[in-house]
Amino acid sequence: MSPNIIETALNEHLCVFESIRNIAADIEACADQLADVLKAGGRVFICGNGGSAADSQHFAAELSGRFEMERRGYPAIALTTDTSALTAIGNDYGFDCVFERQLEAHGKAGDLLIAISTSGNSANVLRAVESARKNDIFSIGLLGRDGGALADTVDKPLIVDAERTTRIQEAHIFILHILCEIFEARL
Repeated sequence: MSPNIIETALNEHLCVFESIRNIAADIEACADQLADVLKAGGRVFICGNGGSAADSQHFAAELSGRFEMERRGYPAIALTTDTSALTAIGNDYGFDCVFERQLEAHGKAGDLLIAISTSGNSANVLRAVESARKNDIFSIGLLGRDGGALADTVDKPLIVDAERTTRIQEAHIFILHILCEIFEARL
């Protein structure tokens, strides 16, 4: 049975990755936005839940550390990492507010928010995007399926055309790596 699972997974993966060609121009535009924000002294905030939280942290590390080239570190903060803030905000205001409150505290006009959600419907991510909008923070949505409610809420949606969360997450980390690669090429 395993070979059929492997073959099916590979075929799904290849189909999803082939579909990324359809959003290549949007990915490049997002990379340009990322470069513009960081070159102007802005910061990047990233949020998501579960696997998307891990992707948030991964992307923040690529920007603040390095991706492939030696360069200075850039300010990138995963809003998923401060357990004291997450639990205090969650306890006092509810889980839906954990990213919104942190962005409200640390974000400023000219920054960038990357909101990651495979469904596009995560309430706490939606609230973070609404906070970004109120505070003149540009938002990019890294989404899946039909983009959910976030597709119409973010400034620039990048929607992975897939239904399975696993395939969407594989594409999301690929897109985040492409954003880093383009950003470093622009330096």
